[in-house]
Amino acid sequence: MSQDMKSCVLVVLSNPVAGKDDEYNAWYTKQHLPDVLRVPGFKAARRFSFAGAGETQWKYMAIYEFEAADPAQALAALAARAGTPDMVISSAFDMGSVQMVPWVAITDRVSAA
Repeated sequence: MSQDMKSCVLVVLSNPVAGKDDEYNAWYTKQHLPDVLRVPGFKAARRFSFAGAGETQWKYMAIYEFEAADPAQALAALAARAGTPDMVISSAFDMGSVQMVPWVAITDRVSAA
């Protein structure tokens, strides 16, 4: 990564439409993740389901890793594809529940020894 590039993550919290969990999960994992990873700068993705400890309004989370000189520009490129043939949005995806939060790294990754 060049010095002008920033290491970022996009955290997406979402839910399926009621009764459409299987359709939502198949679409998200098999179609949506690969669609997002075709956007320039997006490097990796991983999905999570709520562990059930505490409370949250979301059942699922995705974390996308991306690199960009201008994170806002990278996110605009991502948003421009949503709902196009390059990034089909499933009817099983509850658009009213989605929360997307971008973050820019302020330290290098620290790992256990």
